[in-house]
Amino acid sequence: MDIAVAGAGYVGLVTAACLAEKGHRVACADVDIEKVMLLQRGMSPIYEPGLEELVRKNRERLWFTTDYAAAYRRADVIIIAVGTPEERDGSVNLRYVWEAAKQIARTVEKDCVVAVKSTVPVGTGDELARWIAEHRKHPVHIEVVANPEFLSQGTAVNDTLYASRIVLGVESSHAEKVMREVYDPFALPYVVTDRKSAEMIKYASNVFLALKISYINDIANLCEIVGADIGAVAEGMGMDPRIGPRFLRAGIGYGGSCFPKDTKALCHLASRCGYELKTVRAAIDVNEKQKLKLIEKARTYIGDFHGREAAVLGLTFKPGTDDIREAPALANIAVLLEEGANVKVWDPVGMDNVKRIFAENLTYCATIEEAIANADLCFIFTEWPEIRQFDLCQYAALMKTPLVFDGRNCYDLESARKAGILYESIGRKQVGAAESAVLVETDER
Repeated sequence: MDIAVAGAGYVGLVTAACLAEKGHRVACADVDIEKVMLLQRGMSPIYEPGLEELVRKNRERLWFTTDYAAAYRRADVIIIAVGTPEERDGSVNLRYVWEAAKQIARTVEKDCVVAVKSTVPVGTGDELARWIAEHRKHPVHIEVVANPEFLSQGTAVNDTLYASRIVLGVESSHAEKVMREVYDPFALPYVVTDRKSAEMIKYASNVFLALKISYINDIANLCEIVGADIGAVAEGMGMDPRIGPRFLRAGIGYGGSCFPKDTKALCHLASRCGYELKTVRAAIDVNEKQKLKLIEKARTYIGDFHGREAAVLGLTFKPGTDDIREAPALANIAVLLEEGANVKVWDPVGMDNVKRIFAENLTYCATIEEAIANADLCFIFTEWPEIRQFDLCQYAALMKTPLVFDGRNCYDLESARKAGILYESIGRKQVGAAESAVLVETDER
C-alpha cells in the first residue's frame, strides 16, 4: 500500500520504518528540515535501538520529505503521528493534529483512510471526521480511524513489529478492511471497536501502568518504615497471574513523554465531564513526591548541599533512550544547583539533551569513574547496564565519602555491604548506616 505518515518523531518514525519493513511504500512528512535531511542520509535524529538500521535497510520503500502535499496526495492511508503536548492545566494541545488535518483536507485527491496514532482525548476522532468531511478540497471519501500506539522508548521497534495487539477504532467495515490490509503483514491480534473506545483504550492502558508504578512505590516507602524488603514483596506479588511482575520495580517514579502527560490528560477529561478519577489523581501525587525521595534521604546524612561535590549517574527517564522529558534526574539536579552543590553528571546518551537545559552549570563526564571521583555523595537516577555492572568497590575507592543513593535499586544489598559503602535504595534496608554517622560527624568538625 501507499502510506503517508505525518510526523517523524518517536511514534511516526518508528511506525514508518516498521511499515516499510513489512513491504509498504511509506512517505514520512515533517516540518523540521534538518531532521528530514538527516533521515534522507539514513541517519536517525533520535536514539532508539535498531531504528537507524531499519531506516537504512528500507530506503527503497521509505522516503522523507517536508512536502506534505506530495506525501498525502495519492496515499491509501495517512497516519497522523504528530506530538500532542501538555498544557499547563493538564489538557492536551491538539494544534499539530489539527494542522495535519487541514493539510490532508487541502491535498488529498483520492479516497483514503486517515488513522490517528497520536494520543488524543476521547472524541477527537469524531471531531476530525466531521471537520475533514466539511473542508476537503476535492470530492473524495475520507474516513477517520483511531489507531493508538503502545510502543515504549528503548524498545519501540520491537514493540511495533511484535505488538501485543492492533487496536482499530472504526465506524465502517470499509475502514476496517483498509486498516487490516495495513497490519495483516504483522500477523498480530486485532481489537476492533468504535473510535471513542479505541481512544480510551490508549489512555486506560497507559494510566493503569502509571497506577501500578505509583502503587509499588507507595508500598516501597511503607516497607522502609516497617522493615520489609520491596524486592521480595514485588516478587511475591508478581507471581500472582492476576497481577504479573511487570511495572513492579520500585524506584523514584515514572517520567517520559507518556505517563505524566496521559495521567493528567485523563484527569482533565474526567473533570470536564464532572467526574473525579481519585485513583489517578493519587498516582500523580505519589509520583511527584517520589521524584525527590533521594534528596530527602541525602539530607538526613549531610544536611544541606552547599559546597558539596555531587555525582549524578543516569539522566534519561529510562535506559535505552536519550529522552529526558519528565526525567526524575532533572528535578533533583535543579535542587542540587539551587542549594549550591557542584554537580558532575554521566549518562551514555542523554548528556547533549541535558546541556540544552543546564548548559555549563554542570560538569559533564565521559565515564562513571570521572563523575564519582572525589564526590561527597552519588545519586543514581537511571538503571543503565553500565551502572548496574559497575564495580561497587570503586565508589569506596574514588569518592571522598562513599554515600550512594540509588533510585533504581541497581545493586544487591550484600554486595554494597561488602564494598564498604553507605548505600540507600528504595524500599530496602540501609547499608552502612552506622558508619555514616562517623562520616557526617567528622565532616561537621
